[in-house]
This record gives sequence, structure tokens and C-alpha cells, in this order.
Amino acid sequence: MKATLSIIATLSLLAPTLAQASEELARKHHCLSCHAIDKKLVGPSYKDIAAKYKGDASAEAKLIDKVKKGGMGVWGQIPMPGNDKIPDAELKALVTWVLKQ
Repeated sequence: MKATLSIIATLSLLAPTLAQASEELARKHHCLSCHAIDKKLVGPSYKDIAAKYKGDASAEAKLIDKVKKGGMGVWGQIPMPGNDKIPDAELKALVTWVLKQ
């Protein structure tokens, strides 16, 4: 029981770091050139994306595919280029972070 509580306490201390790491990944991969957390830029805000896909069990897979391949039409006629150079683990972390906004 003490070990479990210790793990939970450690993870709760790391949570802000993990969120920051995802924002750093967004900067690293130039996502913030077109997206912002709470306002529309060229593309939708991350909060709007999270709201649109709230409760959608397939959202993570859809968005990973969308970011990797690019797309157009869901949020308007401005295309999002594909980002197939982002490593899969980083892409999953980014999408998970976006969906938690």
C-alpha cells in the first residue's frame, strides 16, 4: 500500500512536467505555428479540438492519422500538411495532450 501511494505521489508531481513536455513537443515540431491552446490561428485551437472529440473513443487514432497524413475540410478549407517525420511516440504524446485540453 505504501509503495502504491508513493508511486501515485510521484506521478502527481510529474504531471505538470509531462504537460510541459507535450507543449515543448508542439514547439519542437512547429505545431504552434498554426495552432494555439486557446485561440484559433491558422488552424483550430487545441481546446476546440478537444471539445469536438470529447467522448469519441476513436479520437486519438483519428487525430494521429490526421496529423501524420494531413487533411482538409474538418475545420475549413485551409489544408493541414502531413507531419510524417514526427516519431510515433511523440505524435501519440502530442495528440493525447491536445485531447486533454
